[in-house]
Amino acid sequence: MKIVIISVLSIFISISAWSQQTTTNKAALKYFAAAHQNLDDHTYDEAIDNLQKAINADSKFIEARAQLADVFRLRHLYKQAIDQYLKVIALNPDFNRSVYLKIGECEITEAKYPQAQQHLEKYLTFSDITPQNNLYAQKLINDSKFSIQAVQHPVTFKPVNMGPEINTAADEYLPVATADESTLIFTRKIGNNEDFYKSMNNKGKWQTASYLSDQINTAQYNEGAQSVSQDGKYLFFTGCNRPDGMGRCDIYIAQKKGDDWGKPFDLSAPVNTSGWESQPSISADGRTLYFVSNRSGGYGGYDIWKSTLTDKGWGQPENLGPNINTSYNEQSPFIHPDDSTLYFSSNGWPGLGNKDLFVSRLGKDGKWQKPENLGYPINSNGDENGLTLTASGNYAFFASDNLNGFGGYDIYTFELPVNVRPHVVTYVKGNVSDAQSKAPLEAAVEIIDLQSNLPVYQDYSSEDQGSFLATITSGKNYGLNISKSGYLFYSENFSLIGYKAKNPFNISVSLSPIEVGNKVILKNIFFDTNKFDLESESKSELLKLIEFLTANPTVHIEISGHTDNVGPDQINQTLSENRAKSVYQYLITNGIVASRLVYKGYGKTQPIASNDTDEDRAKNRRTEFKIISK
Repeated sequence: MKIVIISVLSIFISISAWSQQTTTNKAALKYFAAAHQNLDDHTYDEAIDNLQKAINADSKFIEARAQLADVFRLRHLYKQAIDQYLKVIALNPDFNRSVYLKIGECEITEAKYPQAQQHLEKYLTFSDITPQNNLYAQKLINDSKFSIQAVQHPVTFKPVNMGPEINTAADEYLPVATADESTLIFTRKIGNNEDFYKSMNNKGKWQTASYLSDQINTAQYNEGAQSVSQDGKYLFFTGCNRPDGMGRCDIYIAQKKGDDWGKPFDLSAPVNTSGWESQPSISADGRTLYFVSNRSGGYGGYDIWKSTLTDKGWGQPENLGPNINTSYNEQSPFIHPDDSTLYFSSNGWPGLGNKDLFVSRLGKDGKWQKPENLGYPINSNGDENGLTLTASGNYAFFASDNLNGFGGYDIYTFELPVNVRPHVVTYVKGNVSDAQSKAPLEAAVEIIDLQSNLPVYQDYSSEDQGSFLATITSGKNYGLNISKSGYLFYSENFSLIGYKAKNPFNISVSLSPIEVGNKVILKNIFFDTNKFDLESESKSELLKLIEFLTANPTVHIEISGHTDNVGPDQINQTLSENRAKSVYQYLITNGIVASRLVYKGYGKTQPIASNDTDEDRAKNRRTEFKIISK
């Protein structure tokens, strides 16, 4: 945006700057004066014609060549502009210092980086340059230097068109996929109307795209720049000039209802303002929304902001700060499901021209680190934006109109270079049902980071199918709890310490009613080897058990400890009883009446798996609770 503004301003400044005349040729002067009138009238084609006639009348008419170069630059005819600027320099190297700034800008746009650097450095040798232009020239020099190195050290980039099932003669762009890559949602522009389309993945093949929903798409407004939650249940998108909006463009949200979508609603303040809010990207846990805005308090024209969901709704947006935003424009944020890797486009950080794609990682201090350019030829002298990734982080989606596709912008995918990939992420996909009737259940699903005891996912399984999907990042241990009133809760553990990319976790969960004799294995109760002191990672599971007992005050339970068959029987018996007692004492300390609890150790006597492998022995080392009365 700011490059365009500077270009436009310098065009009109140059009209007066070129008022001196290096010709006495009457015909040339006549055409030059006519061209000035054309520029005042904004009839640029006529201005080009008259300026060319003036040059034909006198080929050494420097002002006419300089003015023609400016008009070519205004019309984005950069090759022609460069040609005319070079001829101005050849006629008089000291004619006007601004020529060197303008030709440098054009040469970067045309990927002529060494020439641009040379001309821009020449520009800075002149005196009395304004601070604004000095900074801009330095920025362009940094772009040139970076680009020269990037082109000499290309990264692997093999884009693949996603085919006629996705792409048509119309424009397709801004693709986003669910974590399990079962659904791709993108924008298609037909005429002047932008609408959402979806494609479903069947056994690794994308199916012919279909219209997303009449609930979201409209005939009179444009819908675009969307983000889908990892489970595909929520769609955040940009709607512009809608009667229910607050500004020119607002962010909306819609929730999936069965096979269709519910009516979207405006997120309202403080996310939306009377200004411009767009390009949302929702975090994996659904609690942080990244978006682009030109609101006050930023660093440039368009900045990336975030808002965090609280008990009272979306919180006051926070600017991502100077390690992300510049005095130019940052757009198209995409927060990867690892919640610590951000991709975005910018024309402020050193790049190859116009907007480039960058990646920034969240540091240990909780701040975003300075971004890294994704490299050449992923980035080029063109305009790159709208990058999204698969949850695995191996592949990216983007749109381009210069790769010989089906027409206009097409959607492509490519394998992302290893050094700019996010952390390894997988997902847990499950279905929840009633253990007796097998009917799907809408149940609360929570995944806890066991080290911090903080939730990374909180939602409900779908009412119609009992399904849920949540992403989890490598390097941590997670506890899963699924609960519903009237049922025993379900406990599971996922250890991703040292995790490498593998198959995702697919589980089917049957919730048992609260009946005497029914049991729950507490898979997130942890003890050190041969010890009975509860480890800190057990806290979230213990709190879940307390929550269950508090919600069901008439229930009495037996807490039981179990071991594998390794070691003397008496030691195993004692260890299992002490471990059960540790849980018992924790519950009493935290407000559960002792008369509702008993504890018992069973040693190795009740295995649930063979003791032939380390994995099976680990299953037998467990803590359970059983309903003994209600």
